[in-house]
Amino acid sequence: MKNVMAGFWVCAVTLASCYAAVTWTVGKAPVEDKGSYEGLQYKKLPPMNIPVIAEGAVQGYVIANLVFTADAKTLREISVPPEAFIQDEVFRYVYADETLDFRKLSRYNVNGMIGNVRDKINKRLGAEIVKEILVENFNFVDKSAIRS
Repeated sequence: MKNVMAGFWVCAVTLASCYAAVTWTVGKAPVEDKGSYEGLQYKKLPPMNIPVIAEGAVQGYVIANLVFTADAKTLREISVPPEAFIQDEVFRYVYADETLDFRKLSRYNVNGMIGNVRDKINKRLGAEIVKEILVENFNFVDKSAIRS
């Protein structure tokens, strides 16, 4: 008899909790659908090795790991991937920069480089595609430290 009463008790509690759960969610206002907001997409670029030439010889390499952000919808719609443009502009900027001298170390204006590169990329692509370029790693490796 105790087992039968316990079985009825479990069934009654289960039914009451199911009823409470259904009626509790019915009384809430429906959640607004915000549409298909996709936001920014982060894309990591492959590591870049940029030679530093001084006195007619390669002195070492700048190794840069970069990440860029762009609108996900815009990235799907454009026909040309911006990764190649970003790598090209960063390579050109660092390779041609006369202020980047690792023999006389000083603070490098990374923000100026990133802003200049972003503006040139967006100008080349004809639209505001690249929102931001993030620096993950920016190092110099001396030629003597490189294994053959």
